[in-house]
Formats: sequence, C-alpha cells, structure tokens
Amino acid sequence: MGNERTNDQDLGEQTRVRREKLAALQAEGRDPFQITRFDWDTTSAQIKEHFDEMEGRAVKVAGRLMSKRGMGKVSFCDLQDRDGRIQLYARQDEMDEAVYKRFKKYDIGDIVGVEGEVFRTQRGEMSVRAKDITLLSKSLLPLPEKFHGLQDRELRYRQRYVDLMVNPEVKRNFIVRSKFIQFLRRYLDDLGYIEVETPVLNTISGGASARPFITHHNTLDIDMYMRIATELPLKRLIVGGMDRVYEIGRIFRNEGMDPKHNPEFTSVELYQAYTDFHGMMDIAEGVLSGAAKEILGTYQVEWQGQQIDLTPGWPRLTMIEAVKQYVGIDFGAISDDAAAVAAAREKGVELAETAEKTWGNALYACFDQRVEEHLIQPTFITMYPVEVSPLTKRSPADPRLTERFEFFICRSEMGNAYSELNDPIDQRQRFEKQAELRERGDDEAEMLDEDFLTAMEYGMPPTGGMGIGIDRCVMLLTNSDTIRDVILFPTMKPLD
Repeated sequence: MGNERTNDQDLGEQTRVRREKLAALQAEGRDPFQITRFDWDTTSAQIKEHFDEMEGRAVKVAGRLMSKRGMGKVSFCDLQDRDGRIQLYARQDEMDEAVYKRFKKYDIGDIVGVEGEVFRTQRGEMSVRAKDITLLSKSLLPLPEKFHGLQDRELRYRQRYVDLMVNPEVKRNFIVRSKFIQFLRRYLDDLGYIEVETPVLNTISGGASARPFITHHNTLDIDMYMRIATELPLKRLIVGGMDRVYEIGRIFRNEGMDPKHNPEFTSVELYQAYTDFHGMMDIAEGVLSGAAKEILGTYQVEWQGQQIDLTPGWPRLTMIEAVKQYVGIDFGAISDDAAAVAAAREKGVELAETAEKTWGNALYACFDQRVEEHLIQPTFITMYPVEVSPLTKRSPADPRLTERFEFFICRSEMGNAYSELNDPIDQRQRFEKQAELRERGDDEAEMLDEDFLTAMEYGMPPTGGMGIGIDRCVMLLTNSDTIRDVILFPTMKPLD
C-alpha cells in the first residue's frame, strides 16, 4: 500500500506541474490547444529508408516526444510519428534562444512539430537537426513507465491509446489487420464479387447457431436482434440475381469470452452462384496463402508455438476419415443410430443433452471433442452431418451428410463453407427441426424465417457460400495468442 500511495503522489505531482506549465503558456498567449494544424512533409520511415538522398534536406516532422536526453545547450529527443521513431537534435546556438528555452520545458508525451534538416550525428544516428520546434498539444498525464508484459494486459486493453503509444508491436498488429482486409477485398473484387451491406438489426435471428443480443426499437415498439451472421440476407441477393456478393462486417453473439472469442467480431461472408463448396475451398486457401505471401513475404508463419506452412495445396479430409484416423471409429461402417452413439461413448465421447441420439450427432461429437486438437497444419474437414448443418445441401452420395467444410489451423476453426441448400421444402423441414430444438431449450438453434423461405421458393441457383473469421486470420498473421490483441477495443467488464 505504501508504494501505491507514493506512486499516486508522484503521479499527482507530475500532473500538477504539467498543468502549471500549460497555464503559464496560456498566460503568455502560447496556448498549444489554439494551434489548428502543422503541415508536416516527412515521416521517420522516409528519412531512414531514403537517408542518403535526403541528407541535408529541410524537412518538417511531427509527433510525440518519447524521451529527452542531454543537458544545457544541447538536447536529444526521440520523436514518435505514425511510422516509428526518429532522433531530434536540438542545439541552443542553432535555434532562436527563446524557442530553445521553451523546448527545454516540454515534457515526455508532448506533441510537437519540428522544422529542421536531415543529418547524421557523430555517433552515426540518423536524426533531424532542429531549427524550430512548436508545441502542438500538451500532455497533461505522464506516460507510464511500465506498460507492457502479461501483468499489464488488462490495462493495455482498457487504454489502447496508451498501448499504441508505448508498444510499437501493437500498432504493427493493426497495420497487418488493415493490410489483410485490403488484400481480401482486392482478391474478391478481382474475382468479380460485389461488396454489399446488410442490416445489423433484424426481427429474426438467423444464419448461425448462436445466442443473439436483444435490443428494443422504441418507435416500432418491437424487440430486435443484433445479427449473428449475414448469411440469410446475402442469399436473398443471390436469389435476386447478384451472383457474387460479399460483406465484411461486425457480428454479435451473446456468448462466452476466451482467447478465441469476443462478443463482437469481424467476419467476411461470401456467396457465389453456380459453384459449390469446392470452389469455396480454393478461395479460402487463396486468401490465407496469398495474404501471408504479400504481407509477410512468406508462407511460413509461427502461431501459438507452432510452425505453420500455408503453402497452397492444403490437405482435405472428410469428417469420417478424420474421426477414423484420430479416434479409431469408422462411422462409414456404422449405419445404426444406437450403434454410433454406443461407439462414441466407448471412446469417452458424450453427446450434448439437447442433441438427438443420432449417427450424425455422434460423428460430430467425436470430431468436436477428439479431432480438432490434432489439426495443427491447415486442413479442410469436409462432409458434415446434416444435424449440425441446417443450411447446407445434402450429399448426393450419402443423405446423412452435407457438402460442407470447415478449415482449421493450429486447432482453431478459421472458416466455414457450404454448397448452399437451395431446396425450399427441405429448408423448411430443417428450420422446423431447429424450431423444435429451441422449444426444448436450445437457445442457439435457428429461428424459422418465413421471408427467407419465400425468397427460396422463387428459385435460388446452385451456390457456394463461406464465412471466414477475420480476427483469427489476423491472429495467425501476427502470432497473437488472444483475439484481444487483434481487436482495437475488445469487450471489457467495467471496473466499477
């Protein structure tokens, strides 16, 4: 407690001194908050990347003071701008004396604009020799001395603005995120897709098995659901003749939080008429492999302590093959529901209480509980049971299965795709089955969407569809072990 009180006193004293400095500036008519702009023309990265051609050139740089060194008539500072850091060299006899004296009173964290020239110090440090320094914004709170490491993660997520200031690798994560989304858009646009937007608020929650957030619309006096997927409205567009559509957007699911899950996350869903789930596999592989090669320059990435090879040509296993390989049960040789459930139980696999005791549910439970943990390298798992795939076209070869895949990397499901169900009669029956599950207490089961069924009755072409979790893809590309490291403002429980 004593150390905490001392730290609080130190913080209070530093804040008081900074406010006094601001008041003095304002009394002199030099209020930094009255300055409206500073037209910088160069970044730290440009100076370092093109130093030979820029040496001796006059430049204007702007950013935050991150350190100050030196005494008397010569000072060194680190200036942090959008690209990184560059050293400032300030010498009293090379500047207006009043400007230098004011600069000496600036604090770490203050934002300044600097006019000077590019040069290299005697120690070889690429720097800007300052001729004029203008205070653009006063930092009234000192930057924390220790704002990194596992012990401070909670504070880092709550105060992402400070995290970005003091931890350069954090900013890199979000630059990679931006580049990944840019690559994804360009990849799909080049394939002839159209980017669209669909409602976030819906009167029916559908398109996935998940618990929704519920809100209330005052004017209409109705409860509405924040979307748990964009699938059903996007498929309506396929019916309408927009043959290739995608949407990148926020999804909301009122579920648990862990290193792989946040209540709001970003996904891309895409639908293409006249193709099937095999076409979606090619796109999934192309997006992840292509993004890694373009952004990181390699197909080899490290994630969660594993070396991952994203080279195109990922293995493809049916769920039956995967369960046979990793669990030792050949569901292809079992046809009876009771025998399938018994075989699963012999391996210690139990079905969910709300799940019907069927062959398909037993197969999926074995996969879910015993196979995913083995899927380290990129792997497509195909042919899912119809019970867990209410929007997917049945396999012509085995009506118990559907033409669906999920792909996994490092034990994480990264995306989900189907040959979309386009039979409105079959779709109604599956919706009704989902409605029965809701009545039995499964609040993640699908709701029956009559308007979607009406759209399907007009006729939907054979279609391939896919959803990919963007946050997890960025986790992979940045070697992040929690989704909170790739979401700028993750959901947090209030401190009070």
